[in-house]
Amino acid sequence: MEPQPARVESRLSAVPYSVQTLHPMFPYVALVKDKQWQPGPYPGVELMFLHKNEKTGGVAVLRKFHAGMTIPAHIHPEANEFVYVLSGEWEESGVTHSTGAFFFAPRGLAHGPHIAKTEVVSLTIFDGPLTVLNA
Repeated sequence: MEPQPARVESRLSAVPYSVQTLHPMFPYVALVKDKQWQPGPYPGVELMFLHKNEKTGGVAVLRKFHAGMTIPAHIHPEANEFVYVLSGEWEESGVTHSTGAFFFAPRGLAHGPHIAKTEVVSLTIFDGPLTVLNA
């Protein structure tokens, strides 16, 4: 029997969510100062949920990898992943990605392992539910 993907977005409902109406074009603003880091799907990974799309299950998160952590190869079976590195350096397949790097991992594509050479913070968007399976 194939293992079921771990659902991470369920933690979103436990996160205090600040909403401030500023303009009809922007129906809310998430304030990081009102958020807290939550445990991620692996030790040494923390997530700060910024937004959840109730229709698709997609989420926008800040993601923190602690320095020295290796995240094993994995798959996101239910969502495409879009990542922009805000700070730090991580290595994957002999390539170091650092501040300013952007990359995309299609739904179902195995990627990793990720090796955090320093603490890494990224803005990461999943266009469907944030689920993880080891590759």
